[in-house]
Amino acid sequence: MAEMTVLVIGSGAREHALARSLAADPAVAGVWVAPGGPGPAAEPGVLGCLPVDPCDGDAVAALAAELGADLVVIGPEAPLVAGVADAVRASGVACFGPSAHAAELEGSKAFAKQVMAAAGVPTAMARVCTTTEEVADALDQFGAPHVVKDDGLAAGKGVVVTGSREEALAHAAACLERPGAQVVVEDFLDGPEVSLFVLSDGTSVVPLAPAQDSKRALDGDEGPNTGGMGAYSPLPWAPAGLVDEVVATVAQPVIDEMRRRGTPFAGVLYCGLALTSRGVRVVEFNARFGDPETQVVLARLRTPLAGLLHACATGRLQSHLDDVGPLRWSSGAAVVVVLAAPGYPAATRTGGLVEGAGAGAGDEAAWVLHAGTELDAEGRLVSSGGRVLSVVGSGSDLGSARAAAYGRLASVALEGGHSRTDIARAAAEGAVVAS
Repeated sequence: MAEMTVLVIGSGAREHALARSLAADPAVAGVWVAPGGPGPAAEPGVLGCLPVDPCDGDAVAALAAELGADLVVIGPEAPLVAGVADAVRASGVACFGPSAHAAELEGSKAFAKQVMAAAGVPTAMARVCTTTEEVADALDQFGAPHVVKDDGLAAGKGVVVTGSREEALAHAAACLERPGAQVVVEDFLDGPEVSLFVLSDGTSVVPLAPAQDSKRALDGDEGPNTGGMGAYSPLPWAPAGLVDEVVATVAQPVIDEMRRRGTPFAGVLYCGLALTSRGVRVVEFNARFGDPETQVVLARLRTPLAGLLHACATGRLQSHLDDVGPLRWSSGAAVVVVLAAPGYPAATRTGGLVEGAGAGAGDEAAWVLHAGTELDAEGRLVSSGGRVLSVVGSGSDLGSARAAAYGRLASVALEGGHSRTDIARAAAEGAVVAS
């Protein structure tokens, strides 16, 4: 389709990255972002940012109609679980993002376990618990390290992995305070983790390049879990054939099972994997692009993005792939480092002045994507969220990409802000080993 108008829903760095890649597609006439923010608003090819409640399906559908959008791309998980993609499709506009039923793969970890069992997908042994007594019994059954997951959406911070039984119980108890809540207690999976995005139209699948993110707040994978403090791609340590294996044993079986259930999954299936000593195991599924992995995966993708997403939204993925051929990728590497606000993730303090965060026009080696920023009453850029900026660096290898990202980050100032200094370091030094 020539000259597409695309509406991206969301306001984080993931949506800024999507808008940036879509705007660079020759088949795209323009991109709108809603609600967006100062970052995407300044991106070349972005027509503007418009106010909308991302979880109000009728409002999003009405905005898409008003703009004459040919494609709506939904970034965050909450609108998907709320059925916004259903509302957009019902209005006659193509939408990239699964239905509310299909998005339960992320909305409920217990549901995801049921689907994996039916599809024969390898994952950790688990028990779904609704009381602290059940949790205590499950912790004793599996032993340490303990893995406790909030069943519902938790913006990437609902999981605790700890050697402390008391900490695991306390996390479970906090999750179970909500009416009708449940938690999933799992057997711990050893080995490095991999994020693999797989695009699907509900029948066919195509994998993107794998990435690895860093969830812990502090260097050395210490500190509390966050939504993600950085990521890199490619994975020089990953076994040959890993992507094909995951497609064959995880992604395609899940897509087939969802279609068999009458709730086909069309969108991006985020496969969170552990490469354990016993083979590949699924840690979790997400129903959308992950943040911050999207920032590095799209930095390396050379195949135009809009046509891919439109084909997924309209049930034409295989015919589109027949036309465009295998996905094309940069031979180099990309690294993203997140700048977080003071106190993140425990007690985030927002409103701080952000300096030096211009997009860096003309610098093809490094750029800044906005995650939690806004303009104050005086028009100054200030922090408005826990993760404030994603700084992306690209290069011929992970070492040069790291240098580009950290070099650009050094020119950004946020009083009290913090970032990890070791994103992709171990991989660049050849110190990551798959089981």
